[in-house]
Amino acid sequence: MSKPVKDMIASEYTRRFEGVTGAVVVEIRGLDAKATTSMRGSLLEKGIKVTIVKNALARRTFKGGPLASLEKALKGPSAMLTGAENAIIVARAIVKAAEAEKKIVLKGAIFDGEYYDGDAGVKKLGSFPTREEAQAKVVTLVLSPARNIMGCVKTIQEKLEKGETISKVA
Repeated sequence: MSKPVKDMIASEYTRRFEGVTGAVVVEIRGLDAKATTSMRGSLLEKGIKVTIVKNALARRTFKGGPLASLEKALKGPSAMLTGAENAIIVARAIVKAAEAEKKIVLKGAIFDGEYYDGDAGVKKLGSFPTREEAQAKVVTLVLSPARNIMGCVKTIQEKLEKGETISKVA
């Protein structure tokens, strides 16, 4: 491949991955056209883009940027998955796709500057809660004691309304 072509591809990677801070790298070698098209379509419905990358050019383009840690995953045939709200959602989607299609190899991911290596790393990332899920969990934890207290207050109120006495609990 000539230097001008390599430079053109590298500049396309720079444009395409500008502002991207989280991604998942997979290998989809061995998938037939129908399976690949189906996988890409289902991922695109979730806002996830699949880009086949040239490893050396991608490593050169990502060097010094937020995707630099993906260098470890960029060996052999590689496809980068980006988009959706964040890399957690991308990881969840590709883990689910990999369960259905055994030829998909999970190579690595990056999220918030942290690299997740291989199959186990991508699955770990996919198990994390999204920001909205984490916020909902915190709200539930904060409100849970208040609900318990309100339940006790309601029980005391009902006993008092019936004229029952409230005894001290030790």
